[in-house]
Amino acid sequence: MSDFSRIVPTIIDKGIEKVDLSMFSPDAKTKLMEAVGDEYLKKGRLIDAIKAFSLAKNKEKLEKVGDDFRRVSDLNSAVDAYILANATEKLLELGDKCLREGSMAPAVKAFKAVGDINRLQLVGEECVTKNKIDTAIEVFAILGNAKRLSEIGEVCMKDGRLAYAAKAFEIAKDRDNLSRLGDFCLKENLVNAALQCYQLAGNSIMVEFIKQNFVV
Repeated sequence: MSDFSRIVPTIIDKGIEKVDLSMFSPDAKTKLMEAVGDEYLKKGRLIDAIKAFSLAKNKEKLEKVGDDFRRVSDLNSAVDAYILANATEKLLELGDKCLREGSMAPAVKAFKAVGDINRLQLVGEECVTKNKIDTAIEVFAILGNAKRLSEIGEVCMKDGRLAYAAKAFEIAKDRDNLSRLGDFCLKENLVNAALQCYQLAGNSIMVEFIKQNFVV
């Protein structure tokens, strides 16, 4: 069966997830999903097109969807499509563009998918420079760079950004700095935050001290 013109509208109306296609052979299902994806493209429903072409395992058309997303400046979705298409060169090109333009989240996603450590390092440092600490922590966590995470945590602790400091120290498994952060929180009467830091640090003495002397 190659003419799916009567079936495609039904699938689009009901949604791919709600249609049982078990009666079709694998080859027929692939062709049907390609036809559905093409129809979604005509309608401008790019997210649904990605689903259909993913099921069809059609990397060429997934890459085309990525191009379409890029044309409408939906860079995050473009990266998603390129990842599914294994379009390494386009991921690197788009990641570089995002880095230049300060769109850090899709840049991180692109470089992570490709496994480009050097570019991820650049993104992480650029995020620190631009004060995008949450993304910087994410990047250095991906890289497993505990030293850089601890350095970021120390800066955040000095600046009073305690949640970021705790997150960085926790990911870095930096128990000494977690205990220091706990001490700082305790001095500021942030008892619950101090308790959490001491627990993460494995500082059983201070955990017990807080439990015995404060209502938490």
